[in-house]
Amino acid sequence: MFDTLSDRLTSVLQNLRSKGKLSEADIDATAREIRVALLEADVALPVVRGFISQVKERAKGAEVSQALNPAQQVIKIVNEELVSILGGESRRLNLAKTPPTVIMLAGLQGSGKTTLAGKLAMYLKKQGHTPLLVACDLQRPNAVTQLQVVGDRAGVSVFAPEEGNVSSTATESAPAATGDPVDVARRSIDEARRAQHDLVIIDTAGRLGVDEEMMRQAADIRDAVEPDETLFVVDAMTGQDAVTTAEAFRDGVGFTGVVLTKLDGDARGGAALSVREVTGQPILFASNGEKLADFDAFHPDRMASRILGMGDMLTLIEQAEQAFDQQQAEQTAAKIGSGELTLEDFLEQMLSVRKMGPIGNLLGMLPGGGQMKEQLADFDDSHLDRLQAIIRGMTPAERANPKIINASRRLRIANGSGVQVREVNDLVNRFFEARKMMAQMAGSFGMGGGSGGGTKKNRKGKKGKKGKGRGPTPPKVKGGMPGGMPMPPAGGAGGPDLSKLGGGMNELPPGFDPSKLKSPKKK
Repeated sequence: MFDTLSDRLTSVLQNLRSKGKLSEADIDATAREIRVALLEADVALPVVRGFISQVKERAKGAEVSQALNPAQQVIKIVNEELVSILGGESRRLNLAKTPPTVIMLAGLQGSGKTTLAGKLAMYLKKQGHTPLLVACDLQRPNAVTQLQVVGDRAGVSVFAPEEGNVSSTATESAPAATGDPVDVARRSIDEARRAQHDLVIIDTAGRLGVDEEMMRQAADIRDAVEPDETLFVVDAMTGQDAVTTAEAFRDGVGFTGVVLTKLDGDARGGAALSVREVTGQPILFASNGEKLADFDAFHPDRMASRILGMGDMLTLIEQAEQAFDQQQAEQTAAKIGSGELTLEDFLEQMLSVRKMGPIGNLLGMLPGGGQMKEQLADFDDSHLDRLQAIIRGMTPAERANPKIINASRRLRIANGSGVQVREVNDLVNRFFEARKMMAQMAGSFGMGGGSGGGTKKNRKGKKGKKGKGRGPTPPKVKGGMPGGMPMPPAGGAGGPDLSKLGGGMNELPPGFDPSKLKSPKKK
């Protein structure tokens, strides 16, 4: 969603990097370009004015003029002010001292409240809570049924004593049967205590626009259950109307936090960044997809880092921790050190990576990934499915010892997995090259195994002099991903150039943790 804003800001700040000293005119020109970028992204005008004022005041002050690198200091100021607009620090939910904790969702119809209720329940369930979903939207057709389906997918209980409006053909003369949402909300608290649920999530009704009846109903539910958190759900694609609606809910009902939905859309999204600054309430969560798992706590510093093209390594690490089994990763690391890595291990690692989401999104979180947006957008994840089919087409013996895969076996595997023989050849050859490289790396870092430490003969030069102890040169892998995974084609012209990603991340094998390595002792 913030791709356009990110591209503009990155371009503006990139021009500063080549300047060793900044004049007042440089700062004014940069501020002007940033102002245009924010306005084009639909950020509210009062927010833009305050942001630019702060950046210019700090950029023209002593902290930049006395810095060793003024350009980098300005970039640091822009990042800090962007974090400030987004809320500064992350805030967690306020839980009640005496369960159950009551969370009320409010917002317009179509903002995604019902789906969000299921996402929030699933998120809290993973943290050890036992949430109860409450269907208080009795006016939108089949809203109760939708919440029950979402609750079933999330694996949480749903309190829905009233079926609500089950037809979209109801008229004023023949309205559909509905119950009292305030009474349902009140009864849900007793049900939560009886069934020992420590969290209650109330899904309320919305309208296509702000009206008095919706506000009154939301206020009545609020007064009946006295929620510990009232979350305003805002569609990040609604433009400047998101700010107007947020102000109306703040004045009519009041809320303690904001949840952004549909962050995976292609709208400019700047208005969503304005909600926190305008209402004064923090953004607690963000939803960036249709799946129930596409939901996480909102971190202002990480979002600012993404917008400025600096990557989001912390989120990437957290996703990896959830997807990878620690014991399995340690076993894989041991096999890497001993050179015993098998295709079965490689398949398990690849499946774990797939659990983290699309590969293009993961690479986009790395520093420098923002410079490859078009290539990453064309990243073909179906190529990983073909690799998986090839490996699953092998026998257990072939996966454990790929050396026995001769020409006839390769033809059988290709026919069984629906690929060409050359794809089987590429996978097997690159696997051998990657396994050899990883064993050598492990040996050079003192993990045992491999030949990275070098023999006496290797350590001597042509005239018997000792070498510099660099170890053998790792074999070159032609255009591949870590672990020997061949690079899928992007737009018919080859895969993304991973050399643009910062930190040399494309050279580390799966499960490789440098912090656990022991350097060899100097003699």
